[in-house]
Amino acid sequence: MTVQELARQLKLQVLSGPGDGESWDDRDIQGVFCCDLLSYCMSNAPADYAWVTVMGNVNALAVAALTDTACIVLACSSQLDEQSLAKARQQKIWVLATPGPIFETARGIDRLLGN
Repeated sequence: MTVQELARQLKLQVLSGPGDGESWDDRDIQGVFCCDLLSYCMSNAPADYAWVTVMGNVNALAVAALTDTACIVLACSSQLDEQSLAKARQQKIWVLATPGPIFETARGIDRLLGN
């Protein structure tokens, strides 16, 4: 499943993704990872996973880039501030959002992945 398919199927808001005429990799998602402790995520978030968190800041973007996650999914109506949003777009980091809680969001992703 790709990030765009995930966003469409779970009706997630795309905060950072390709705009008109832009070409971004539509990353394949291999699994789902949940954590809000950035230092733990740096060591444990698997590459190509959807990372579900409430941490919508520039530090989370750095961790996503470092760990090569497929996307960040901001749960619980978390959002990115303008500086973080600009950075996400500049670095071509997919960031999705949902009003749903972390657990329910992760469970929905896991089900779509066939687990």
